[in-house]
Amino acid sequence: MLCPKCQKEVVEGSKFCYNCGAQLTGQAAASASGFAAPPKRLMRSSRDKKLGGVCAGVADYFDLDPTLVRIVWLLAVFCAGTGGLLYLILWIALPLAPASPALTVPGSPAQV
Repeated sequence: MLCPKCQKEVVEGSKFCYNCGAQLTGQAAASASGFAAPPKRLMRSSRDKKLGGVCAGVADYFDLDPTLVRIVWLLAVFCAGTGGLLYLILWIALPLAPASPALTVPGSPAQV
């Protein structure tokens, strides 16, 4: 597929051109199956949570490592002091993500 702005080859399904940074629309932004992916929603994690799942949910939304988000959040609590209040507000305001089924290993007993 070619970028309409710089005419360079880009990978099918890309949202942006790697060369010029132009946003690709229409067929270029569609997934390989022909359907657009549903928009991401900011939600608390139901699987990877230490306290309320806020840091893991933010990490899932921005495709980051949850440990990195937890460290930055802890620094915000100690340095700026507003991180704790923001965490509490997000804990109350964000919906809990639906639990995804646990992955099973072939040959192991099924978990009920």
